[in-house]
Amino acid sequence: MAMKRTATSAIRAILANSTKSGLASPIFTRDLHASPGSKKIVGVFYKANEYASMNPNFVGCVENALGIREWLESQGHQYIVTDDKDGPDSELEKHIPDLHVLISTPFHPAYVTAERIKRAKNLQLLLTAGIGSDHIDLKAAAAAGLTVAEVTGSNVVSVAEDELMRILILMRNFLPGYHQVIQGEWNVAAIAYRAYDLEGKTIGTVGAGRIGRLLLQRLKPFNCNLLYHDRIRMDPELEKEIGAKYQEDLEKMLPQCDVVVINTPLTEKTKGMFNKELIAKMKKGVIIVNNARGAIMDTQAVVEGCSSGHIAGYGGDVWYPQPAPKDHPWRYMPNHAMTPHISGTTIDAQLRYAAGVKDMLDRYFKGEEFPPQHYIVKDGELAPQYR
Repeated sequence: MAMKRTATSAIRAILANSTKSGLASPIFTRDLHASPGSKKIVGVFYKANEYASMNPNFVGCVENALGIREWLESQGHQYIVTDDKDGPDSELEKHIPDLHVLISTPFHPAYVTAERIKRAKNLQLLLTAGIGSDHIDLKAAAAAGLTVAEVTGSNVVSVAEDELMRILILMRNFLPGYHQVIQGEWNVAAIAYRAYDLEGKTIGTVGAGRIGRLLLQRLKPFNCNLLYHDRIRMDPELEKEIGAKYQEDLEKMLPQCDVVVINTPLTEKTKGMFNKELIAKMKKGVIIVNNARGAIMDTQAVVEGCSSGHIAGYGGDVWYPQPAPKDHPWRYMPNHAMTPHISGTTIDAQLRYAAGVKDMLDRYFKGEEFPPQHYIVKDGELAPQYR
């Protein structure tokens, strides 16, 4: 089969990767791809409780399990689903030693550490139902010969729309007005003194991949000055069509922006990238929207920026860790528009990432390749965005 024919090249790639990283030898305690027979598949999702039955398409929760239980069990596979994922006594931990496939989401991530990978002797495949596999130790997965994949493109429209909504909410100072209404108050001045039009403002996106490009396209009708920073420049025709200007130097772009949107993946290079020093280089009164990953930001630097007014508003739905603890300081800082991690799990997105997971599982059982864009770790190599 196609996947089995790649075994030799995979071993060579992993050996080379291990040598570069200083490891004495890679781990070869498991098959690289599917072997015949029943598989134990574990899914980690959030619980929906009473909401699970309110929409038949609400498949991204524990109760509805991506809608693939009947299909998997009809083929003789074991499918365990839980929301209990953290700590030595968690339900997930019980299944680590003998599971073959682990499915998780960015919204309720199962953190797959090097230690868990070492103990998961039968593990072959790690799937992300959605986009973003930074909850996995990708270097450890590569060294162990695992395949990591996600459903690329499944939630890009959902997240881009959400980012646009948050920009408008913060720019128009919407939330204080909403709170006035539900509290029985009426004070126009308390809202209007810091409410602005979006037209004419400079918006910069840090990262212009699938989501970043869609956001820029949706911002064009607002007649904004659009900037973007990315490791790869867009095709000139697309750049012209969108009306966005490429900024090679991030630190030169940031001071120009009234709004900064984070659309870059979480990697070793981007973790904590927006620290106190970088935030200080932004325009006073900047609005920041981050639906990428919470750990890209220095948590306390964001709190201090919002408290001082240097950041006029911070909005997003990503935290670190997730779920966010009750005492997370972003819950209590002023001028924020934070929610739980919801932007990429609309019903439409759930249907897309559930279908993508089912397709990859089917290919895995048959020993077939996945769509190339879905691979995050393959044959010991990380996808370019995670290198």
